[in-house]
Amino acid sequence: MNNRRAPIIAGAAAVIVAILAIVLLVLPKMGEVTEVEADLEAAQDQEVQLEAQLRALQQAQEDAPETEAEILEIEAQIPPTADLPSLFRLLDGAANQAAVDFFAFTPGTPVANATGQYSTIASTVTVSGGYFSIDEFLFLLETLPRAAKVTTIAVAPEATETASNNLQLQLTVEFFTTDTNAGPGSVPGPTEGVTTPPSEPSAPTTEPGAS
Repeated sequence: MNNRRAPIIAGAAAVIVAILAIVLLVLPKMGEVTEVEADLEAAQDQEVQLEAQLRALQQAQEDAPETEAEILEIEAQIPPTADLPSLFRLLDGAANQAAVDFFAFTPGTPVANATGQYSTIASTVTVSGGYFSIDEFLFLLETLPRAAKVTTIAVAPEATETASNNLQLQLTVEFFTTDTNAGPGSVPGPTEGVTTPPSEPSAPTTEPGAS
């Protein structure tokens, strides 16, 4: 009878050993495999993200010259300081190119915008000359490298003692600077790290154009 039970007991023992082997050996390994698969999936996702970032950086590197050119163009249109002497030279060059008889530029005090992002320089520009010269000056003002916004315009016959077909054009023009330190009582230009801000030379207010 005992001999009959021996195979049963041996089989049961083998099943128990197999179960223990599964519990102690196989299941932990399966857990490790699952963990490794999760790590592999995370690494693959990270690789995809890194490849996308690499492509974006490579594209940015390719576009860098164009971007730098755009930045320089914007800085020329709205410079970091008021730079009135340079502004005067631009307007004087336009007056000479248009061959007006008279040119005057009176810059206003830079006033910081309410948003604190830029300052506005409201200025008066006066020119006189023939119709075509005036028209050419307006075109050159519109295409000036520096951004300009005409807020008022007045055209009248030039007041002279002799008969003349010349016209006098008076404009109120706003120019801009990203210098937020500019404003009443302040000196245009960055002040960070400067003990005594340098005074900006005042631009001449009147200059005859080319005849």
